[in-house]
Amino acid sequence: MQSYYAQVQEQLLDQGLLRSDAGGPDAPFDDQRLASTFLQIALYNEYTRRGGQTLQLQSQATLRRWEAPIRIALRFGSSVPPAQKARDRDMIASYVQRLSGLTGLPMTLETTNPNVLIAIVAEDERRALEPVLRQSMPALTASDRRTILDLPKSTYCLAVTQSEGDDSIYTSALVVIRAEHPDLLRLSCIHEELAQAMGLPNDSPQARPSIFNDDEEFALLTRQDELMLRMLYNPALRPGMTLEQARPIAVRLAKQLMNGSP
Repeated sequence: MQSYYAQVQEQLLDQGLLRSDAGGPDAPFDDQRLASTFLQIALYNEYTRRGGQTLQLQSQATLRRWEAPIRIALRFGSSVPPAQKARDRDMIASYVQRLSGLTGLPMTLETTNPNVLIAIVAEDERRALEPVLRQSMPALTASDRRTILDLPKSTYCLAVTQSEGDDSIYTSALVVIRAEHPDLLRLSCIHEELAQAMGLPNDSPQARPSIFNDDEEFALLTRQDELMLRMLYNPALRPGMTLEQARPIAVRLAKQLMNGSP
């Protein structure tokens, strides 16, 4: 698996993908593009629940986000060497600080009563996570758990969020990252899955420059992604808003941000 994902990263880089810039002159966007991208990423689901199963089918949703401080625990598989664990902790701590600054939401790394679990595990270690899934994400169905445990090789990482009932306020989340990933693919997973777990759950081929696009062009959070996170946690938007309720506010916020207003 390590060899496989090393080849995947090399192939993506050879194609000019996994860019680590924030989006250059070749990927411009204006306030209209920002607003439409935000609505597509924040107000739609990438997956739809039907008949107790989760299908890769987009559907309209309400606006979701965290309201309480986020407490993140890291769980490493025994296959992860100590030096790699230290690098991962440093990368995640730095990125968590960045996300906290963008959203205004307190976010910390701690093991006491966490509401977000990041599991960096190898293939066999992930397959042994079912007791952890049952404890940390009790609302997951058996089908949901099986999807995580039997993750296909084409899925590099994933994030699962949970709310109480049908509420639009997140209460817990799980992020699974493959321990076999080389450094850039690993960091890319950290960036995308944690950002999605903040309340930007969808992907779109129109999102550019953005990590919320399955084309893998950008590996790390872009300038447009940063602005979408700021929009998501602006007090003018509220959890539970529908697409039509959020649209005029998103348009106004996008104009303000592109004009340099806070």
